Parts: sequence; C-alpha cells; structure tokens
Amino acid sequence: MSGPAPAAHPAELRAAARHVLHVPRRRALTATGAAALLAFATGLPGSAHAAGLDPARIRSDPFTLGVASGDPLPDSVLLWTRLAPRPYEPGGGLRPGRYPGRWELAYDARFTRIVRRGTAFAHPELDHSVRVEVPGLEPDRVYHYRFRAGPWLGPPGRTRTAPAPGARVRELRLAAVSCQAYHDGYFTAHARLAAEDLHAVVHLGDYLYEYPVPPTGGARAYTDRVLPDRFDRETVTLEEYRLRYGLYRSDPDLRAAHAAHPFVLTWDDHEADDNYAAGAAADGRAPEDFLLRRAAAYRAYWENQPLRAAQRPRGPDLRLYRRLRFGRLAQIDVLDTRQYRSDQVCGPGWQIPGPALHAPGRTMTGAAQERWLLDGWHRSAARWNLLAQQVVLARRRDAPGAGHRLSTDAWDGYPAARDRLLAGAAAAGIRELVVLSADVHVGYGFDLKRDWDDPASPTVGTEFVTTSVSSGRDGAARPPNWADQTLANPHLRFYDGRRGYTVLTLREDTVRADFRVLAAVTVPGAPMATAGSFVTVAGDPGLRPV
Repeated sequence: MSGPAPAAHPAELRAAARHVLHVPRRRALTATGAAALLAFATGLPGSAHAAGLDPARIRSDPFTLGVASGDPLPDSVLLWTRLAPRPYEPGGGLRPGRYPGRWELAYDARFTRIVRRGTAFAHPELDHSVRVEVPGLEPDRVYHYRFRAGPWLGPPGRTRTAPAPGARVRELRLAAVSCQAYHDGYFTAHARLAAEDLHAVVHLGDYLYEYPVPPTGGARAYTDRVLPDRFDRETVTLEEYRLRYGLYRSDPDLRAAHAAHPFVLTWDDHEADDNYAAGAAADGRAPEDFLLRRAAAYRAYWENQPLRAAQRPRGPDLRLYRRLRFGRLAQIDVLDTRQYRSDQVCGPGWQIPGPALHAPGRTMTGAAQERWLLDGWHRSAARWNLLAQQVVLARRRDAPGAGHRLSTDAWDGYPAARDRLLAGAAAAGIRELVVLSADVHVGYGFDLKRDWDDPASPTVGTEFVTTSVSSGRDGAARPPNWADQTLANPHLRFYDGRRGYTVLTLREDTVRADFRVLAAVTVPGAPMATAGSFVTVAGDPGLRPV
C-alpha cells in the first residue's frame, strides 16, 4: 500500500487473471494450464493502470471491517485496514479503482501527540486492503493509530512494539486463540480478549472455515438479519474467500480484539481446505485444481490479515514461518505445519497407527523450515523459547490399552518429525521449551516427555493447547472422552472442553497459563471463568497447578 506500486501485468495476463477468478467448480485443468494460471492470477498485479478515485464519493462508512496491527518489532509496527462499505458484496461494494487515504500513529488515544502520518492507497487488485509498515519507533511502547478515507474516519486501534534486543523484560503477557467457526457460535471470546492486558495475541489457525454458512447464521440463529445466499456454499474461488473474510471481520467482537492488540498469526487447514497436506486435497481432487484453490486462499489470507510484505504470496506459496523476539525474555518461532507436510498415510482423524507412520522421511514442516527452526534455536539467547504452531505435539491416545487410536493429522501422524524436533531442541540446549498448539477445540496442558511410554521419563518441555473461540459450539468441561484420554495419557495434566482462549504470563523464572472458558457460545455475551491455572518453572519443565 505504501511505497511504489508493483509493476503492472500486460493486458493479456490481466484478462486471463480475471478468467481465473471464475473457474467453474468442477472444471478440470491440465497441470500446464493450472501452472500458467497460477503464475499470474495469484501474483500481486500492479496498480499503475487502476483509475484513481475520490474517496469523498464513497457514500457509506468504508471501515466496516475495522483495523488491525501485527508482527510487532522493536522499531516497527504493521497497520492494516480494508475499505468495504458493503462487506457482503464482491469488491466490498466499491467501484474498482485506487483510493487514496491517510493514516496516523500517535502516542495517545486522543491523537494529540502524532508520531507518524502518511498517505496510503487502497488498490483494487488487493481488494482495497491497506497495509502500512511504520519504521523508526520506540521499543516496548504503546501506540494508537487510525485511518481516514475522504470524509470517513476509521475506528482507532491500539498496538505495541516489542522490547529492544537484549532488553531485560520483567513480564510478557500473550494470549493464544484459534478455531473460530462463524456458524458454530458467537465470538464472545474475542470481546473478552479485547479487555485483557496483553502485549500480543497469537492466533494459531482456523481463522475462518470454508464450510457453508446458512442465511440464519447457523448456531447464531439470527432472527434480525438474513445472510446472503452467497455464503451458503463452500469457498473455492478468490472472490469467495474474500467474501468470507468480509463476513468474519464484520463481527464486532473480532474487530474489538484486533483493535486492542497486535496479532501474530499462522494458519491451519480451514483457511484453505479441511485436512489438506501440502499440495494434496483431502477429498482427492486433482493436484492442479487444488493448487489453484490454495493460491486463492493464500492470497485472500494475506490481503485480510496484518502480515508484512515479507509474507506476500507467490502463486500457491506463501512463506508464513518467521521469528519474533521480545528482548531477552522470549523468542517466538511461528511454524507452518500445513503447507509443506507429508500426506497423512492412514488418512486424517483418529486412526489405528500402522508402521507407515514411522517412516523416517515423513515431515510436518518440510526440510527447509525444520533447518530454519533448529538453526534459530542454536542461536537463541532467550530465556523462554515459544513454538507457536497448529496441531497437538504431545502423544495423545484416545483410550488406554491395545487397540488405541491416534489423531494422524497431528504430530502423532509424524512421530519421526516429532522426534527430530525434540532432539533438536535438546541439542541446541533449549531447556525452557513452551509449545503453543490448537486445532482440537479443547484446552489441554501436556508435559512433553523424552519417552512417551515411560511416565517417569524426563520432561523436556511443556505444551499448552488452546481451545476454540467457537468451533464445536458450547462444549463441556468434561467431554465424553475425558476419562479415557486422561487415563491413556499420564503426561496430560489438564483437559477442559469449553470454548475460550489461553493467557500466558512469562517472567524470568516462570510461565503461567490461565485457561479462560465461556459458559456458552450459542448465545451472545456469555460469562467467562478461569478453568485452570498452571506454571512451568525455568530449569524444571512440566506443569504445576496454581
């Protein structure tokens, strides 16, 4: 958005790109044709030929999707918004064109002490999304920001830079969230999250779901509105993914959370397609068709999230794994366990494990990301090393005794990769390893063991699995499988099946986890409580109840 516009595509490529956005759902593409389409349809076309339009002619509030910030650095913040006066319509209800706007960053919420300001453009090629990377800021400082388009003033946002490299940080407060199916309930967890005192929110995936959303809103059971029929189908095309983000980001609770805190995001499967693995769709569709869908999903994800330019997609590829540091207290390595993984050999879901799972070449991260992670651990000087990733790392059997099953879409389906990860942490001297996971719509607390079959084996780290914001509907404190899983997994120290999020408080000697849960998500505004609190102590990994 800020800075020079990218180079424009030739006219024939733009015409072909427009064709790609409307590929019929069942149309078969040759591999060569799909590759050619992907090459330009999912690039970031230039705006040199986009007509400049006057934002004063926008007839209704274009800031319906709110504002957001992300990936805080010691000297920089990333600011985001998207102009969409009618977010349930293609293009957000705007005429295709380039709209200029202004942004401001201030020390105070009243914007009397402006730190930076500038001009940004909402380009039609990026669905009128706006992102501004603001450099030259002070470390560990709260800032306030807002956007303006013509006469329209957007809502204010609050963000915070990371502490300086090498700084001694007394305390760092983070929240982990995941899995927010719009059709399964209200985003009350985000409203509660907005009121927390946090440095950042770590979103661990399934920001949206590709499933149809009925006109009544599913479990939300709307009586005062009807959603357009265009949402009542699975997302496949770029236009459909963009519209789905418009639906999700129009939720006031989600907007409040984004406006209150910077987000650090990674994805799982539902941002594209349930249970996909690298270039393989779970439903067996042709790889070239799935890569076209993945490219559309990845582009819409980047357009609608507070991610930096380094994460810009290239066709069906987007490098999402990255590293953030918070002084000397914490290093957060953000993984992508979906884009590069080996396919599930036994199928996704709960399966009886077979020998094929243990093939040494199977990977969750791909070789390049695995090397990047291990190299980063060897260079880490942080007190706490946090691994932010999508699926359960600890071994998790569904029942005690012979005949148990494992969830093969999680790390249990990739035990050799898990062994390499834990061995790599040990080789790098990482003694304070904290893994943040999600995906399963429940809250778990695990001791990570050197030998899963020996409860007395040394504990080598701690895993906090955050529950869902809404996916799975209301849930229960003790789901039906609570007794079986607790008995089958002695390293499982906490299990609660309600919705909510997890707050982490990092200090020099401890990490505390508070599992926040809601009474319900199928009714708005339900009360929240803390289901359990645990600490792990530096030099003595494992969970201790508070």
